[in-house]
Order: sequence, then C-alpha cells, then structure tokens
Amino acid sequence: MSERHLHLGLFLLGTGSHIAGWRMPGAVTSFEDVPAVVAIAREAERALFDLIFIGDNLNADPTAHPSYTSRLEPITLLSAVAMTTSHIGLGATASTTYGDPWSLARAFASLDHISGGRAAWNSVTTSNPQAAANFGKIHPDHARRYEMSAEFIEVAKALWDAWAPDAVVRDHATGAYFDPAKIRPIDHDGTFFKVKGPLNITRAPQGRPVILQAGGSEAGQELAARHADVVFTVTQDQGEAIAFYRGLKARLPKHGRTEADLKILPGVMPVVAETEAEARDKLDTLMGFVGARDALGILGERFNHDFSGDDIDGPIPESLGENDAYHAFASAMLGKARRENMRLKDLANLVAAARGHWVLCGSADQVADTLVDWFESGAADGFNVMPPWFMEGFTDFTRLVVPRLQDRGLFRTAYEGTTLRQSLGLQVPPVGGSVETLAGA
Repeated sequence: MSERHLHLGLFLLGTGSHIAGWRMPGAVTSFEDVPAVVAIAREAERALFDLIFIGDNLNADPTAHPSYTSRLEPITLLSAVAMTTSHIGLGATASTTYGDPWSLARAFASLDHISGGRAAWNSVTTSNPQAAANFGKIHPDHARRYEMSAEFIEVAKALWDAWAPDAVVRDHATGAYFDPAKIRPIDHDGTFFKVKGPLNITRAPQGRPVILQAGGSEAGQELAARHADVVFTVTQDQGEAIAFYRGLKARLPKHGRTEADLKILPGVMPVVAETEAEARDKLDTLMGFVGARDALGILGERFNHDFSGDDIDGPIPESLGENDAYHAFASAMLGKARRENMRLKDLANLVAAARGHWVLCGSADQVADTLVDWFESGAADGFNVMPPWFMEGFTDFTRLVVPRLQDRGLFRTAYEGTTLRQSLGLQVPPVGGSVETLAGA
C-alpha cells in the first residue's frame, strides 16, 4: 500500500441517502430495523471501512427524509452494533446546543468501552431551529451556537482526561481500588456551562472518543482546526474541495497540530454499476420516485425557507442567499446552481437526491477513477460514502469499487488494529504532557 491511503466512512441512513431510496426493490424501509442496521454495519466492516456514522436530528417533520423523521437514538443503536462487530468505528451525532457536556462525555466514554475503543462523536450545533421548541428554548443564532460548542467540547475533553490511565489499582493487599490522586475534578466554570467532574467512568480505551465535525463556515472551520479528528464536508466541485482542504489544513499549526491530525472526508452518494448505462438507469429510477412536493420539502428544510409561494419551474429566489441554519451547505448548493444556471426545480431535485451532497454516477471504473483523482489531487483524505439505498446501493460500491481502490494500493486489505484511532492513523491524545502512541497506528 502507498504511504498515504484513503479512508472510507459510511453515512448510515437506514432508508438510504436518497429521499426515495426505500422504494427501490428489496430496499431497507425503516431506520428502526435493528437487524438491518447490524447487517449494514457488518458489510461495511467486511469491506474494511474506517467507520459508520449515524446522524441525528431533534425534531420530527413528516415532510422531511424518512430516516430523519423516525429513527432510533444513535448511541443506543450503536451500542447494539458494537456487540456484533469488532473493528469498524462507530460514530454518532449529539448536539452541543441541546445537551450537557457531562452526560454526553459519559455516554460516549461508555460506547468506547463497550466497543473496545471504536467510538466517535459527531459534534453538531443543531442547525434546525425547529428543535428549540422540544427543549423549551429559543434557538441561538449561528455565532452563539458556535461559542457554546467551543466551550462544550473543551469541557467534554477535560472530563475524558479527568481519569489517568492507571487510576484503577485494585490492590488486594491494601484494599485500595482507586488511586484518588489520579481521578480529578475539572472545576469548570464558564460562560455556558458549570461542571465540577470527574466522570464516573474510567478513561476511554482510545484515550478520548474520536471527534467528528461537519461545519464549513468560518466558525465551523476554526472549531474543527482546534478540536476535530475527522471533518465531513459538503462539496460539488473539485476545485472548491481542494481550496477548502488546503485552507483547513493551514489552520492546524496555530493549534499545535499537523496535517496528519485531521482527516477531511467529502460526502459522496455513489450510484454505481458494471456499466455507466446501468448506473444511469438506477439513478433515473430513483429520481422517477421524487415528486415536486417531496423535493421542495427537503430543500425547504435544508435552507430553512418556505418555498410554497415560489414557482418550481422558475428561477431560484434572489432572497434565498446564505442562511443561519446550514452555512456550508447553502454556499455549496447556491454556488453549483449559479454555475449551471439552475431553475428552482433543478436545485430541489439535486438536494432531494442526496440532501445536497455530491452525486457520483457511473461505471465502477469511472467511480473509482474519480475518487482516486480527488484523493491524489489533494481534495480529500477519503470519502464519507452515502449509499442511495440499502443493501444493493451499498454492496454495489463495496463489491465493485473497493477492490479497484485496493488494487491501486490506496485502500487497506486488512485493519491496522482494533481501535478507530488506529484505523485513522491518529495518536492517542496527550496524558500528562506526553503523547501515547498506539501500536500499529
């Protein structure tokens, strides 16, 4: 394998990333189907993916994507998946706007113990303002949410570090179970949170759970440069992806970090078959299920905008602009729409296909060639794969594309270790001023 190899994450939506994926013959039709989710995770592990990643939302909208309207709580679901897998990373979304650091740090430390060091936290600020009503709060603006998130993550990291690796002694001769000097409170008293600590759980097997992040705004990039181990991105253009990659990596040194400390994985929905014609037929079938109302509903949710009064065959409303909900998403979508002179219908269909992520349709060779080109051009460290439906929409990729990446020496043929940090080539976080290194990292 080459010195630098790409990483693959699986964005796991039970009914598929395409809004109508559940309508494909034989598709998984519920994100509450635990055996189906376990089967998907096991297929991802068989294909040697780095991790599976489960998003979340804090409200239910029947007009939105089916897997965002009804779903199991991610950490609970991944705890079940952990018992049936042994190597693949397990990433779950949890909010820094509607949650508390102590409970979150405890939950993810628990998942890390349950899985033997495979937990990852996707830290989100919760963009959708509809969530606020479920917590009796007023939704903070973008800047405030990121201020809260920065403090939240600092507190969570401090809580994970509150236990030294050797705090448990279990000395039968003296009767000492713990070394109290190695379990310390954090005594945090900040603008948004007041947390004494420590956690009531020992240090996580991989030091701290891996931190995932997806914000592409200025505030989001700065937060990622300081704290994230993996960044998921929304992109439609290779040149923009290269610029984002270089810009984010350039922020790392001021935080004492190197380029190897952060992996950037653009989201991609691959529609793949043996031939391009077969792949196009699959995408045409998927898009044939999408009605104008469904597409506009997804677009409205992603932009936090009511399109009911707009002509779907007309131009994109000038007032749309960048919104306070999804900054990076809005920028990527509107940029593509302007470049291609899209109508509102075109933009709605694009977003309905993969909620605004990059759709890559073609033969196995075409898809593999494109991913390799992005990787080798410095647009990505790998990809967050978003299958349009399960299982065929995913096994098409694992069966046809993954072997081609392996044949080029760009993707693993065996796991490097047993933890997610080992798979990603990341160091264990510092303890007592030093950096522990996992064997095989």
